[in-house]
Amino acid sequence: MRVFFIGFMGCGKTTWSRKLANHLGYEFMDLDHILEAKVGMTIAEYFEQHGQDAFRLLESQVLKETEYPENAIVSTGGGLPCFFDNMDWMNANGQTLYIKLSPKTLAERLDKGKTTRPLIAGKHGDELVAFIAEKLAEREDFYTRATHVVNGIDMSVEMLADVISVQNLNPPA
Repeated sequence: MRVFFIGFMGCGKTTWSRKLANHLGYEFMDLDHILEAKVGMTIAEYFEQHGQDAFRLLESQVLKETEYPENAIVSTGGGLPCFFDNMDWMNANGQTLYIKLSPKTLAERLDKGKTTRPLIAGKHGDELVAFIAEKLAEREDFYTRATHVVNGIDMSVEMLADVISVQNLNPPA
C-alpha cells in the first residue's frame, strides 16, 4: 500500500509520515528530498533561480517519475496536490491523507520553524495567519479530495494506521 501525505506546510507531513512508515515497517519517502537530490540544490534555491512555475512542473515530474515500492509512506510538498493532475495521480496510485490544521496553528508552527520556506519568507504574526488562511482557501478543494482527512491535533501513529487500514478492509468494487 502507498500513502501520500498532503497538507499545508508545517502541518507535520514529514514527521508523521516517517513515524507511520517506521510503525508499519514501510519505506519512508520524502518527495522534497528526492527533488533536491535530483537538482542538486535546495527547494528555496531552485525557487529563487527558476521561479514557482518551473518548480511546480519539476515537482509534478518527480511525483510521477519516482519509483515507489509496494509499501511506502510518502511525504509531499504542501502545494503539490494543487497543480496539474497531481491529486488525481496520487489517488489513482495509492491513498492520500490530508493533515488538516487551522491557519493560526500552522502560523505558530511555521513561525517557530527552523527552515526557510520561500512562500512565507518575511511573513510573521497576523500577516502570516492571513497569508495561510488565503492559501488554505485556495487549496482546500484539492486537499479535501484526499482519501482520508485527519485533524492534525492530537494525532497518534496508531490512529493514522487505523485510518489508512479502513480502505484496505473495504476495497473498491
